[in-house]
Amino acid sequence: MTSHGHTFKAEVQQLLDLMIHSLYSDREIFLRELVSNAADALDRARFLSLTRDDLAPLAGEQPQIRITVDAEANTVVIEDDGIGLTEAEAIENLGTIAHSGTKAFLAALEDAADEPSFIGQFGVGFYSAFMVADEVTVESCSALPDEAPITWKSEGKGTYDLEAGDRAVRGTKITVKLREDAAEFADPARLRSIIKHYSNFLPWPILVDGEQANQAKALWLEPPSAVSDEEAREFYQELTLDWREPALVVHGSADSPIQYSALLFVPSEAPYDLWQPEAERGPRLYARRVLISEHARDLLPDWLRFLRGVVSSEDIALNVSREMVQKTPVVRRIRKAIVKRVLKDLGALAEQEAPEDGPHPYDAIWHAYGMLLKEGYFHDEPYRDLLLRLLRFNAVSHDDGEGLMSLAEYKAAMPEGQDTIWYLAGPSRQICLRSPHLEAIEQKGWDVLLLTDPVDEWFVSALTEYEGIPLKAASRGEIDLDEEEDEAEEGERADITGLAPWLQELYGEEVAGVSPSGRLTDSPCVLVDDEAGVSANMERLLKAARQEGVPSARRFLELNPKHPLIRHLATLHERGKQQVAEPIARLLLDEALLMEGVVKDPTATGRRLQELLEQAASSALAES
Repeated sequence: MTSHGHTFKAEVQQLLDLMIHSLYSDREIFLRELVSNAADALDRARFLSLTRDDLAPLAGEQPQIRITVDAEANTVVIEDDGIGLTEAEAIENLGTIAHSGTKAFLAALEDAADEPSFIGQFGVGFYSAFMVADEVTVESCSALPDEAPITWKSEGKGTYDLEAGDRAVRGTKITVKLREDAAEFADPARLRSIIKHYSNFLPWPILVDGEQANQAKALWLEPPSAVSDEEAREFYQELTLDWREPALVVHGSADSPIQYSALLFVPSEAPYDLWQPEAERGPRLYARRVLISEHARDLLPDWLRFLRGVVSSEDIALNVSREMVQKTPVVRRIRKAIVKRVLKDLGALAEQEAPEDGPHPYDAIWHAYGMLLKEGYFHDEPYRDLLLRLLRFNAVSHDDGEGLMSLAEYKAAMPEGQDTIWYLAGPSRQICLRSPHLEAIEQKGWDVLLLTDPVDEWFVSALTEYEGIPLKAASRGEIDLDEEEDEAEEGERADITGLAPWLQELYGEEVAGVSPSGRLTDSPCVLVDDEAGVSANMERLLKAARQEGVPSARRFLELNPKHPLIRHLATLHERGKQQVAEPIARLLLDEALLMEGVVKDPTATGRRLQELLEQAASSALAES
């Protein structure tokens, strides 16, 4: 072979400039790419050695990747004992952008029974070296018989030189002459940290100035039975820097119809950035033991963003660089498989029997991430059956406010005659418990689910029934509990046929209507949401989020005809004493709002209360 120059194919200069300056977001990627190619060459040599006995022998006892640094010469050398390059392969693989010898090799073996898997699927990884290099030299000797060694050299400016080489042992040596602004990579410690970050789990030893830089065991590729609890915990703590034990470990894999391995963790406490929109999401993504993405957001839905861990797959299609994962059908299928596995494992934990001497292990997970699982139920209909097992609720019957109840437990505890699952949404458990909406339901001995998370208003719009039993808000629409009254009780009821229209006219647009109530036993009145409209709680949440154009909730005032205040007010109205009845009627609406923690006009409410107190005091003095 004589020395001669070549021009890159495919409008190389323009394409090379684009790739060098735009394709990769971090210059340290060059080392990951060159090491991945070296591991690829070692894989190819190992595979061919199974079917051929004429390959050149190794130079040493063990195949490896060696990286050496010369700070004085400002060079980094990456050398392997792999399959090497022939002259034709050097022209084909190093002289054409986006051509990959690995890809061609796979195509030739696609009918093989035991098809190998290789890291490099596209031929641009090698060119990432020019992000940091003034010049790149490749010295290679093919392991195939009767092939001469070659030397390839280029400055990445449109041409390259290819000449006969003098390498005597099989493999490839790449010398990267660093640019002045890339001198940081002439530091062995810096290179070890890059190897540990991206290539820590490659099966081949990677030596940096004689010291092995990759040492970790790829736990996610091991059978779950081969990974001890201690190994999993240590891996989680190293990965997340969280000193606590994870609440759940999800370790699974599949080979068909797609291949993936996953080792995921549910932190025992919510990560500090869980509710920060700008926080990075998603597990680490590896392809053939090489880190592709630190945060593969597309592999998990946002409502599972609390998961930490690793996902690896040999089926993920990569774009022109390994750091740009396409949103392909394969990725979506892997995502679907992972989500189902996580939800099934959570369900298995949730349905375990509770220990006698402590809280259920699932309770901590629900308290930390329940809102996100509700969000998932609302957004992702395909997973609703799996999520239904995970839903937990606080209920009126749990006096300490700490216990949680599943829908299955609620259904099992329903007494005869109850045909509805009742719930009440509000700002807090305490406010819900004080609500008049619960009076008649509690008197029947029926339990009520208390929904106090901001997401609940959206969540219950999706959860409309459970196993054929409808869910209904205690604060919406009319409620008829079929209470039978004896003659004495009927005599205690006020006739509000004249009072209701008068109150409606008095309140004007403040209420949508006034009617007798079937949900009250002790309170004189209550405000009720329209059956199909925006609830008062939803209006509160939207306004708290500073949403513009929030529609006002349509509220109906329901009166308790048995309450003395309503009976007296009805009597005052019948006798035409509107001057006395009106301030009482206005305070009646104020009280209904106060029971919900709302004071729309504190000044007016205070003035009406003051006037009523003055009248009461005056009457008391007159009687004395």
